[in-house]
Amino acid sequence: MDVKIDESWKEQLAEEFKKDYFVRLTDFVRGEYAQTTVYPPGKFIFNAFDLCPFDKVKVVIIGQDPYHGPGQAHGLCFSVNDGVPFPPSLVNIFKEIQSDLGTPPPATGNLTRWAEQGVLLLNATLTVRAHQAGSHQRHGWEEFTDAAIRLLAERRERLVFILWGAYAQKKGAVIDRNKHLVLSSAHPSPLSAYNGFFGNKHFSRANEYLVTHGQSPIVW
Repeated sequence: MDVKIDESWKEQLAEEFKKDYFVRLTDFVRGEYAQTTVYPPGKFIFNAFDLCPFDKVKVVIIGQDPYHGPGQAHGLCFSVNDGVPFPPSLVNIFKEIQSDLGTPPPATGNLTRWAEQGVLLLNATLTVRAHQAGSHQRHGWEEFTDAAIRLLAERRERLVFILWGAYAQKKGAVIDRNKHLVLSSAHPSPLSAYNGFFGNKHFSRANEYLVTHGQSPIVW
């Protein structure tokens, strides 16, 4: 597999790559790609890290699993490739941005433009079998992405962590709230969006925090 990951992350995660669990995970993932359809395409597995170098991260959004339909996943949580219909959670994210900031929904659900501004769009699990949600959970990805979150929380300051839903909130439990801004709410999925996702104003709150600490805001 031709895997791309930014050099800064290679350096930060060097110890993880050597650990037994990661060696086992690599074997498992290679085997899966060899024998069945897996998303995202191999070169995009570490796309979130590749587009958003360690020292350029400003905001971290934590998702759970890649999309498991054809042509959707490209390594950024909640994001889909150009020309792909918006999944329901992404529709709700754009609705909240419109209500919070007055920005109309974009023509594409491709969030590469966020990643390039310093938004790490990190799924807890970085691969999935086609049409089988959660099929690559509990094989080591969660440990790897926990390490990435921990490194950011420890080695960087004044980041914004956005945690939607119980799963992301549990994953973000290690983050020092005195050192970073942690924004939590219900998940944007249609099942829970009306229980506190809509109206959370996370996009304006993230930008206010960044500006207060001398950073440029994200163009959501």
